[in-house]
Formats: sequence, C-alpha cells, structure tokens
Amino acid sequence: MTKNGLPFDILLLEDEPADAYLIKVALEEGKMLANLHHVVDGREGLDFLRHKEQFADAPRPDLILLDFNMPRMNGREFLAEIKADPLLNDIPVIVLTTSDVERDVVASYQLGAASFITKPLDMSQFITAVHHIENYWFTLVRLPQNQK
Repeated sequence: MTKNGLPFDILLLEDEPADAYLIKVALEEGKMLANLHHVVDGREGLDFLRHKEQFADAPRPDLILLDFNMPRMNGREFLAEIKADPLLNDIPVIVLTTSDVERDVVASYQLGAASFITKPLDMSQFITAVHHIENYWFTLVRLPQNQK
C-alpha cells in the first residue's frame, strides 16, 4: 500500500549504524513501499526538513523515527524545535530509543511525540517492532496528505 501510488517517506534520525541498518532491513521486508531517509543527528534532521544544502530536494516525510540519544542535537532538542515550527509540527514523530527511563517517556509526550517505543535488544524483536510501527502508521492510521 502507498499514498496516492507513491511510496511513503520516513525520516530516520539515528546515530547508531547497526540500528539504522536493522530499521532499513525491516522496512524492506515489510508490506509498505517506503523510502527511508537517514540522518545521524538533530541538526541534520532539521537541515533535511528545511531543505538546506545537500537536502535541497528532500521530500517532506510522512513519519519521523527519532532516537533520543544522539550527538550535537539530541532527540529532545530536535522534537522541541520541530513541534514549535508551524510548518513541521504536524509530522508525526515516533521516539524509538534504547531509553526506558520514565522521565524520557514523559518528556517525549510533553514535547509532542506521537509514540514512545523502547528498542528491543533482541534483533528479531527489533525487526518485529519496526513491522508493527509500519503496519500501524501506514495501514491503520490516516496521515495528512503532504503538500509536495
């Protein structure tokens, strides 16, 4: 399934190469046609969303997967920045992080995250979690149509 015959666009902010690879593999195995765009921190994420420099032709993502613990600009700072921006605040953000700390869960929702998911440590459970995210957000939920 796609949006109007086009693949879904997912922006992944993840500094850990192994986790980014597992997410890519899980999406390739999934039922949805999706383009995964990967950046390594919040600054690159903002550049992507605001079409700066090498991201001048970047698409507007349908969904953002956000790691909380990244260098330069972490997930909390990134989330606060985009949710304060009227041009970006309607993009759903799923926090996908190793943290299981209650204060991170609370902060995520207070900052406007749509979901908070703790990354499973087991590889097969991790891939299953990504499949569940994909199923929920691209099959069950209706997302706003992007202005492309």
